Amino acid sequence: MRDPGLTNEVLALLPPDARTRARLTVTAMATLIAGVQPVASTAGFRTGPPEPPGALLADFHEAEQRFGVPWEVLAAVMYVESKFGRARSASTAGAQGPMQFLPSTWNQYGMGGNIDDPHDAILGAANFLRANGAPADGRRALYAYNHSDRYVDAVLDLADRLREEPRSYYPLYAWQVFVVTTHGDVQLTGPGSG
Repeated sequence: MRDPGLTNEVLALLPPDARTRARLTVTAMATLIAGVQPVASTAGFRTGPPEPPGALLADFHEAEQRFGVPWEVLAAVMYVESKFGRARSASTAGAQGPMQFLPSTWNQYGMGGNIDDPHDAILGAANFLRANGAPADGRRALYAYNHSDRYVDAVLDLADRLREEPRSYYPLYAWQVFVVTTHGDVQLTGPGSG
């Protein structure tokens, strides 16, 4: 992702249908990484196991049915915010939980649920996005969620990938947590971490 030449070489080796799908994911990741400010250390970053993928998928579908926000958008938000709950630290702004809500926003949209509970957080996110224009204006709703065009573009790219190929949810779910530091990327979860 950081070396466009290498990325293009690898993508060129894939079959055409896989190349198109992989390009959506690579584009979304590159968009996210481009906006990340490196940190000096990983001290203070907490991780943990996510809920099983099937349980989260059921929660995404429940939220879609209740609030009309596409499950793919909710899954993309959760991936970006916490890698499906693997990243457990509060943000520098104080956002918490697997969907990274500020407590004041959670009080308004969390419907009395637990900010750290994946099911409650997914429903809260769908409630927030619906109140801010989704599904009719998903871009505006996502911008209200995180005031960054880069964030909105990345979430929509990932949601497009999930819409085009729903089974791509599983490899995305398996993606591990990396932190961009001033000394390079550090993997916090999965094989090779530690």
